[in-house]
Amino acid sequence: MKISKNRKKLTDGLDLIKTYEPTEAINILKERSFVKFNETVDISINLGIDTNKSDQNIKGVVNLPKGTGKKVRVAVVASDEKIKEANANGADISGGNEIIENISSNKLEFDILIASPEMMPALGKVAKILGPKGLMPNPKLGTVTNDIGKAVKNAKSGQVKYKNDKSGIVHAGVGKLDFTTEDLLENLKTFYSSILKNKPDTVKGSFIKKVTIASTMGIGIQINQLGLRWCILMMILWSSPVKDCRRIRLISCIDWSEL
Repeated sequence: MKISKNRKKLTDGLDLIKTYEPTEAINILKERSFVKFNETVDISINLGIDTNKSDQNIKGVVNLPKGTGKKVRVAVVASDEKIKEANANGADISGGNEIIENISSNKLEFDILIASPEMMPALGKVAKILGPKGLMPNPKLGTVTNDIGKAVKNAKSGQVKYKNDKSGIVHAGVGKLDFTTEDLLENLKTFYSSILKNKPDTVKGSFIKKVTIASTMGIGIQINQLGLRWCILMMILWSSPVKDCRRIRLISCIDWSEL
């Protein structure tokens, strides 16, 4: 098969087998971009899990400190009092049963749906529409809550949902290519840390097998995990103390034998 000029530009002089330090990998994506639009930077993490075992599948939500670079449309289904709170915090659409009626007519003019607990029975009627699209509110993802204002702020500021696919791979967008290298690295560290913290107790051996980043039209660059883990370790050691055990949990997830 003939290799295009753009493909040659992407791969010329690049070792596709080598693992690169996080900062180096980000800069390669920036330097080799050839399109005129602002590409998304995606991360793919191959996990050492058995997806046939329900207790080894992972899903979660993480707030990227530098945002995603995408405009997210947030809808809220709640009572009148909560609707005011939603609007005050930047919700794009808010209401009650009228939104549920629009959903039943397949009018899905939002990217994230947040609901107060009392509205969940009514939303159950449209679960078959929302579920396959990944839009059904879920308390584990922070989209079923009484703190509507906080949920809307998180969703608008750079909240990313993730779950592994059937191959045991987690995919997510962690920013735009026009972000600074430092901002993209910060988002990468945060996302990687979230995956580490969600390691199932039943997983034995290596949990994260491979980490790759790519731009929308670019090629995958494999990242040296040790570089990411050192970045996270430095972030932990230099950050201010916390009163809970979350930092201890994160440190315990790092495989120190590999460092």
